[in-house]
Amino acid sequence: MGSNDSELVVDLFPWLKEYKDGTIERTAGFEVVPPGLDPETNVISKDIVIIPESDVSARIYRPNFVPNDQKLPLAVYYHGGAFCVASPASPNYHTSLNKLVAEANVVVVSVGYRLAPEHPLPTAYEDSWAALQWVVSHKEEEDGNNETWIKDYVDLDQVYLVGDSAGANIAHHLALRIKDSDLSQKLKIVGIGMIHSYFWGTDPIGSEVTDRVRKELVDKWWLYVCPSDKGCDDPLINPFADGSPDLAGLACHRVLVIVAEKDILKDRGRFYYDKLVKSEWKGKAEIMETEGEDHVFYIFNPESDKAKSLFKRLAAFLNQGK
Repeated sequence: MGSNDSELVVDLFPWLKEYKDGTIERTAGFEVVPPGLDPETNVISKDIVIIPESDVSARIYRPNFVPNDQKLPLAVYYHGGAFCVASPASPNYHTSLNKLVAEANVVVVSVGYRLAPEHPLPTAYEDSWAALQWVVSHKEEEDGNNETWIKDYVDLDQVYLVGDSAGANIAHHLALRIKDSDLSQKLKIVGIGMIHSYFWGTDPIGSEVTDRVRKELVDKWWLYVCPSDKGCDDPLINPFADGSPDLAGLACHRVLVIVAEKDILKDRGRFYYDKLVKSEWKGKAEIMETEGEDHVFYIFNPESDKAKSLFKRLAAFLNQGK
């Protein structure tokens, strides 16, 4: 926590405060819950360390009962939090992923990447990439790749990348990176589920033009976690800025874009979908919009009818097969 005697130098509402002495006080996304068996959904989870040297970890989920002859799709999940808060152990994510696993009958690896500002971008992308490499390594018979929940329960030919907000941004960039990497021969991503994607840009579009207060907040968040000379047109946050990779390079053949009507990021999600379907990418894109809801509403109110509809749509996406 920040000392009252320290001078506040950054107030990144509602996420964190930074003090002159370097102390970081997170004001959101710092709560944690343990893994285990969730009696409501009959989903079981556990925490694992993926890369001890960098403390990259994950919480892995599966249905408590899986028939011996059944292998399930795998969703590699990247959480949101503006790249600076939250974790797989956050109560909202834990509850939501229990519900998703129960609805979809899949295995989920929820990746714990390191956060800014202690670990500035692109650390989150590199950690997330390393976690994906670790998942893929289970296709090879090596002594070190012995996570039994992946070996015993996962069909590694049915892998999806899923994320919300900053995590959807990460999923997009990893899918682009696969094509020109050594993973391209080992891993075929079936699809990407992008929920309320954290994309942005210097020039406002749609509701950003009139919603100046939230526009300024999102600008501030991004410039804090990624202080590059390209600002909000850095290719990491604006997939259509100069120097951004072509969407035709996405290493998957299905994409589901989910947006929310009241979300300041909704127009970027719609824009991404429109650009994708008009690009030379050969896959199938879908879009879902939730009326009357705001950013990542489903993790704050997972019992609502609209959250349940979102889980059902995402579950159907994860069960379309290869």
